[in-house]
Amino acid sequence: MLNQIFNRFKHLTITLLIIAGGFFFLSSCATPLFDRKAMLFRSEEYVVYRLKKKKTPIMLAEMFLGDKKRSWVIEDANENVAFKKGEVIVIPLKEKNKGGLTVDGFQVVPILSYHRFADNCDSPLCLPAHVFDQQMKYLKENGYRVISLGELLEFLEYRNSLPKKSVVISIDDGYRSVYNIAWPILKKYDFRATLFIYTDFVGVSKNAITWDQLREMKKSGFEIGAHTMSHCDLTRQNKGEDTEAYMSRIEKELSMSKQIIDKKLNQNTVFLAFPYGRYDQSVLDMCKRLGYKIAVSVKRGSNPFFADPLALRRSQILKRDIKSFISRLKTFNKLSLE
Repeated sequence: MLNQIFNRFKHLTITLLIIAGGFFFLSSCATPLFDRKAMLFRSEEYVVYRLKKKKTPIMLAEMFLGDKKRSWVIEDANENVAFKKGEVIVIPLKEKNKGGLTVDGFQVVPILSYHRFADNCDSPLCLPAHVFDQQMKYLKENGYRVISLGELLEFLEYRNSLPKKSVVISIDDGYRSVYNIAWPILKKYDFRATLFIYTDFVGVSKNAITWDQLREMKKSGFEIGAHTMSHCDLTRQNKGEDTEAYMSRIEKELSMSKQIIDKKLNQNTVFLAFPYGRYDQSVLDMCKRLGYKIAVSVKRGSNPFFADPLALRRSQILKRDIKSFISRLKTFNKLSLE
């Protein structure tokens, strides 16, 4: 009898040890052992963590938040802390303030609009290379974070928060200078941009970007959006064109440009820039029906989370002085909500 009890107790003990070992193994896979020792405190909302060795915000974001792109969350929570061995940092685990609302007002996101670049320019739509470099340097040195339109869409859909000083960089048309001049400067500051191209222009001359160049830029993290086929004014009915023919032409401009980009770049194109920034309600309805999720104008201003995603504001960068550039970087709208 005693032997039977002893054997049952032995089997139960072994089973419990196996289960406990399994839990330990799983938890160790989720958070490596040295990281568990480094955690001074953990709750559902945050982790207090002592850096045992060199850990960048990107590495910590991948480890604790599951997304290295969210490294800004850790950086913002530890503004005056150096990420070096022995430092104690706080890692927020829960999404907070998705709309950027505070008692003082709400967050807004500027979208900057460029066209072409050159060493020496003779048009307001052309920006000298050294001026563009100066502007990107200003963004980098003053704590602005360049985000993608995809990240902005998550903010507009109230799914994710954004860094406080977020800005989107967009470049229209598809000039070769985007590849030759703008891209090296953007890489210098580790920035990405959204390119809006009109498909009739791609590869037609030495001044136009090619599909291979677009593929290369997309591979490095750039987004490619539509700008119609021929860069026509979507709100303007041609002379002698009846309403039915006009609507058919506009739908073709929007649908075919999307289909061409989808096929050439193997993607689902959901971003659009209205040529000349012009649209009306019938154009907006058509964009929605065709599957576009974001469309941008050239109406100056920044965008709160409650903005219409298909009618976003965007500031053209035409002047070359740094003061004018800074005036386009509004990231917060003051409004007392108390």
